[in-house]
Amino acid sequence: MSSFSFQAPEFYRRHGYLDTGRREGIPGGHVDHHFWKSLRTDPAAAVRLVALVEFPADAVEAGQRYEDAVLALLGRHGGRVERRQRTGDGRTEVHLIRFDTRTGYDAFLVDPERVALRAALGDAAPQARVLEVHEV
Repeated sequence: MSSFSFQAPEFYRRHGYLDTGRREGIPGGHVDHHFWKSLRTDPAAAVRLVALVEFPADAVEAGQRYEDAVLALLGRHGGRVERRQRTGDGRTEVHLIRFDTRTGYDAFLVDPERVALRAALGDAAPQARVLEVHEV
């Protein structure tokens, strides 16, 4: 699947398509985004989460870098960020996250790289409240 930056790349991301590449240099300063989505995933098995993440006042930038790194690990476990929003002061983020399966979510929680990143931050690590949610 492909979508130019002036079309609907966010639509495809919201609907479970994963970024697989991009081509710069499209006339008008646009980008050609390439996506992929497995048709073998059972939507009923998906796990949807809302995470409210708060950064310590003295470690906002470190916390944001940590979230950037940790959220980048989601794909290896069948997860993806559907929305990521931040407050104006940068101290709090809200993430809407989807995993294709509970097994993927469980694997993400114990991912050694994720655990090491968190341990490296120590007291500067963000505090997160994670809620499992479903469509109503």
